Parts: sequence; structure tokens; C-alpha cells
Amino acid sequence: MANEGLSIEKRSDGVAIVRMDIPGEAMNTLKSDFIETFTEAFSSIENDPDIKAVVFTSGKKDSFIAGADITMLEAVTSAEEGERVSREGHKVMNQIENCPKPVVAAIHGVALGGGLEVALACHARVVTDSKKTQLGLPEAQLGLLPGGGGTQRLPRQIGVQAALDLMLTGKNVNAKKALKLGLVDVVVPPSILLETAAALALERVGYVPPRESFIEQLRDKDSVTEFALSKNPVGRKILFDQARKQLHKQTRGNYPAQDLIIDIVKTGLEDGFEAGLAAEARGFGRLLTTPEAANLMSIFFATTALKKDSGVDDPNVEPREVNKVGMLGAGLMGAGIAYVTTAVAKIPVRLKDRDADGVMAGLRYVRGIIDGRVKRKRLTERQADALMLQTTGTTSYEGFKDIDVVIEAVFEDLSLKERMVRDVEEAGRDDVIFASNTSSLPITMIAAASKHPETVIGMHYFSPVHKMPLLEIIVTDKTADWVTATCVKLGKKQGKHVIVVKDGVGFYTSRVLAPMMNEAAHLVAEGVPIEKIDSAMLDWGFPVGPIKLTDEVGIDVGAKVGKIMLEAFGERMAAPEGMKKLIDDERFGRKNGRGFYLYGDKKKGVDESVYEVLGVTPNNKSVSNEDIAWRCALQFVNEACRCFGDGILRSARDGDIGAVFGLGFPPFRGGPFRFVDQVGAKEILGRLRELEKQLGPRFSPAPVLEEIARSGQTFHGSDPVQPGQSRGNQAPSSPRVSA
Repeated sequence: MANEGLSIEKRSDGVAIVRMDIPGEAMNTLKSDFIETFTEAFSSIENDPDIKAVVFTSGKKDSFIAGADITMLEAVTSAEEGERVSREGHKVMNQIENCPKPVVAAIHGVALGGGLEVALACHARVVTDSKKTQLGLPEAQLGLLPGGGGTQRLPRQIGVQAALDLMLTGKNVNAKKALKLGLVDVVVPPSILLETAAALALERVGYVPPRESFIEQLRDKDSVTEFALSKNPVGRKILFDQARKQLHKQTRGNYPAQDLIIDIVKTGLEDGFEAGLAAEARGFGRLLTTPEAANLMSIFFATTALKKDSGVDDPNVEPREVNKVGMLGAGLMGAGIAYVTTAVAKIPVRLKDRDADGVMAGLRYVRGIIDGRVKRKRLTERQADALMLQTTGTTSYEGFKDIDVVIEAVFEDLSLKERMVRDVEEAGRDDVIFASNTSSLPITMIAAASKHPETVIGMHYFSPVHKMPLLEIIVTDKTADWVTATCVKLGKKQGKHVIVVKDGVGFYTSRVLAPMMNEAAHLVAEGVPIEKIDSAMLDWGFPVGPIKLTDEVGIDVGAKVGKIMLEAFGERMAAPEGMKKLIDDERFGRKNGRGFYLYGDKKKGVDESVYEVLGVTPNNKSVSNEDIAWRCALQFVNEACRCFGDGILRSARDGDIGAVFGLGFPPFRGGPFRFVDQVGAKEILGRLRELEKQLGPRFSPAPVLEEIARSGQTFHGSDPVQPGQSRGNQAPSSPRVSA
């Protein structure tokens, strides 16, 4: 028997193998017709006397079920419709759970969201020990909650604490961790998955779980803890109060899904399973129509689209294969790039530095990351040693003759980078790609030193490289399309979200971050307490405050970048006068333990002596938290709009992805361009004009904002404004670098 996407194979031993295999899809997802399909299949199983037990599995090579079809969820237009979708899903899951014949899930690959909820409704779960096997309920990352019974079944399966941890974070667990949690029953090699599941299913025929006495439950330490925390009113109150407290430390109340998950799990524990399911359905419907869910789903769709984007407009351009990468500079950035190239992209690296000590320091850094994976049991010692052999060190250009791409991550010195271009071209092939990791120097100027400027490009990584997910690729007017496509493909193989931008001072990410940090400096100069500024931006959704970030980046680095920005864009980028006093006082930030904050053995917090250096007296009532957040955020958003109008960005999508994954722009706001569309260009424009009257030309609105406020267009949607058509009178000057 076969339905669309679901087939039933009856074996001679009485086991029915139910395979899910959505035609034409790389992975199974739960689409709008899954309810009818599942209901029909399990009804036929219940009524077939020849079937004793069931194994539910996937027909896909390396996945079980990747979750619900996000496109289907995005199409929901009302809370009532969303609640109905959840309730219908509950009927299917309940039918599986209440099937009189044992149902065992046989899982290889990802079982996420609705996929794991299907597995939880089964009576047992067998998974493979493959690295591809991952289980989780990631709905909260989309601004949603599990809507197929996951909020009720997961706590009952693995305990409330562990279940909340998985649902609130949306993280996945591998087979070994799933077994330890009690999420699955057996872990086996892929070759015996089906047979093991079938044997377990037959064992369960007529099986009645033993009912443990209260005394027997108390013999198990984990059971005692679970009873103390979740099965009595006092314990429940402590458990949920602490969970919410810890949650708000991280989310600042900006993510409604997580709060609702806590409420719904609590409802199920206190009022019963059915009441919990009803609360889950209502919550699911409510969240589906929130702006937070819309924005988080937009990020999902944007990252999915980026995976298919070659970085060039011509679909006929083919990237070249990269078989070996050269890395110039073995500092934290260079070594980090070397690690993601070998460990993630599986491409060997030749790591060069000026002396043996520098090379060894870089190799130690790479080894440290690898050892961390060994400690977390992600790698064996043998695998770690083999991986380490993929990075070789040198103090010369020996071994560069056969390298396809050379990436430099040395000091921000134009003459040094120019020399490296010439050295690489002399040592390597004529078509070797030279990529600069610079965050401030124009690629056009570096390319001017090349005999083949069409092979010079920017590859701007973010620190720490092995953790930060964005790669910003910068192209000049002369960069060849095949070079761009090759570097985009390399970045994707390194595990990065890759955006391609045009060359210009600050590119995109550095350019939009600078005005926000500059505005924070203006607020400090006005006497607004440092901790108040950072706290306001944390409340707005950034992961770190702008003053703390200035310390992390380096106050001296910020001053240098600020000077370049001022030369390129004029007075709107001018920093407050007092900031120079910090440099004179040798306050460079965390790097030398002297900045806006205290470091080392000193008491943590703001270094109050910084106010004396700046000549200001902090006044906690001078500016409200809301005004602080709007001033800083609008500087970021307005500059992003200028980049769009200037043609630095290829699309608003890329601008949103770059801001969220590279700079920590609040994901629940969707990125600066989604934010403008959601709030409204007229509202943003009005706020900027009011601040321009109060504080001067640094709040002068981007021309594209004035254009779309007038025309009614948006950055996203059916009639989007196009990039590069609203340069105005303050377009960036030609790239230059001060002596």
C-alpha cells in the first residue's frame, strides 16, 4: 500500500515498515496533507490483522523528518488557523501513540521539530550512531513552539529540566546524548537499524510497562530530583521561577516563544496532558502571527536562499575547485581561518608567518580548537592528530606554487599588503586568487599592486572565526566573476553564511557598525552612564553593548577606523572631542586592561575614572533607556540604508543577514531592512528628522528612506526598492587611506 509520500511494506514476521519519502524533496517535511496521509495509513494498520507491530522510518538516504514545512507555516494568516493546524497535528500524534500495535521509530539523520514529535509519539525509538543523526525541537529559533505535542511528550520522556533546556535553546543532540537523556532506547550502526527496530517492535507486542512503586522510584537519584522539582507544587514553583529567571538574563523578554513554552509545560504538569495540548495549540497559533516569528522565519528563508547564491548575477559562471589554501599571518584570525578551512571545508592549508615563533603560535591555536572538540568528544585523539596534519607551517613561500587561493590576515598596513600581493604572484600561479581579510582598507587599493587585479578580492571574516557564522566577500570593479564565485563556494564549504558586497570604505559591516558605536560615544560625552547605554542596547536585543564592544575591539582601533570614516563620509561620522583623551591616557580597551570597563583582578564593572579623563559627570536621568536605544539603533539602520542606496549591497536580504550574523543585530527584529519595513519608513524618517533637528547632521536620513517613505515601496515584498539607485549627495568618496 502507498499514499503520497508514505508507503507500507508488510513483512512475513508481522512487522509493517512505514516509510516516509516525499517525492522530489531532498528531506522529508510535514506538509499540509500529512494529517490525511498519516491518518489513513495508521487506520489501515490498526484494522489489518496480519500486522503485529510497526516500524516507522524514512525513505531518504540521510534524514528522518526535518520538521514542518516552514513555507506552510508562513502562509498561516490568523491565530485561529494556526491553532487549528496544531490541533489537527495532535490528532495524528495521538493516533500513533494510541495505536494498539507497538510503533517503533527507526531514525537515521535529522529528526527535528515535527519529526521528533512524530518519534516521541511512537512507543520506542532506535537511532543510528551516525554523525548525521541529530534530534531536537528547534521551533523557538523560529519564534515558535513545538506544536505537535512536543511540549507535553518531551518532559514526560526525559524530565522537565532537560526538556526545557532543549526547547528553550532549540539545540540539537546527537545519538549518544539522546540515549543518555532517555530520549531514545537503542543506538546502533546504520546497517542494522531496521532489523533492530523490527525486533524491538515485536518484543513490545503485548507489552505492558511495569508500574514502579513510589519507594522504587526514590531509589533512582534522577527520579528523586525529577520528583522533587516537578511533581510537587513547591518544587514546580522553584523550577519554573528559576527557568524564567535564567531565560530573561539571555532574552531580556524579547522572545515570547520561550516564555510561552515555560507556561505550557507548567500547564501540562499541573492540569494534565490534555490541558497541556490545548494550551500548546493556542500558544502555537498565537506565536505564528507575531512579528518575532515572521522576522525569524524570514532569516531562515534568507539563509536558505543564500546557500543557492553563487555571489554573481551570471548563472553561467562556474567556480573553480580549491584544492589547497595558503594563509598569510598566523595570528588569531589567520589561524582561525586555517582551522575552518581544514576542519570544516576539508581543504589543506599552508600557514605562513614571518618567523618560527609566529608559525608555532598559530599551530598551537589551531590545536587548541581541535583539543576542545576532543574534550567534548566530537573527535577522537587519532582524528585530531590526522586533522592537525592538514595544516603545515612555513616562514617562506615554499609550497605556494600549487595553491589556488591565498588569504592574508596580517596587520592593517597597506604597504605590507601590497608587498604580499607581489610576493604571492611571484611565488604562485598566474591565476592564484589573492584574498584580503582586511576590515578597513579598500580592496581596490590592494589590487592596484597586482599584475592581475581581477584575481584580488576581499574575504572579511569575524572573530573568533570558528564561532562567527558570517563571511563578507568584497569585490572591486575589476574582480572577475569566477573569482567571486570560487570564494563564495569556499566560504560556504567553511560553514559560513556568505554575502557579497562592493568595495568601499568600511565595506558594509564595518561601515554600519561605526555610527552606532560613535553614537554611544556621543552619549557618554553627554554624561549618560556607560552601564546605562550598554544595558539599553542589551534590552533592545543586541548581544553586547556598544561601549563594551568598543573595549573588545580596541579603543585605538575604533579611533583609527573613525578617522578613515570621517575622511570618507564627512562630519556626520565625527566622534565627540573627548574620545581623543582616552588614547592620550593609553586606554585601548581589554587588550591592555584599560578602557571603559575594569579588567584583571580589579572589581568588575565600569572604570569610574574614565569619566574624569573625559571630563564628564554621569547623570542617570539625562536620557531615557528608550531614547538611548533609538539613537544608537537608528544610526545603525540609517547607515545600512545608505549602503543600500549607494549600491554597496546586492540586496536587502544580504544586508539583513550581514547585520544579524556578523554584527549581532537582534534576530527577532529581522535585520535593519526588515525593521524598517515593519516599523514603517515614514516612522523611521520622522524620528531621524527630529533627531537631526536636535543633534545635527549625523542623523540626516538616508536618501533611500525619503524615497520609499514617499513612494510607499519597501525593502522586501512584491515591489521592493532596488539597491544602488539612491546615492544622494553624500555618497562615499573614492577609497583612500591616510598616511
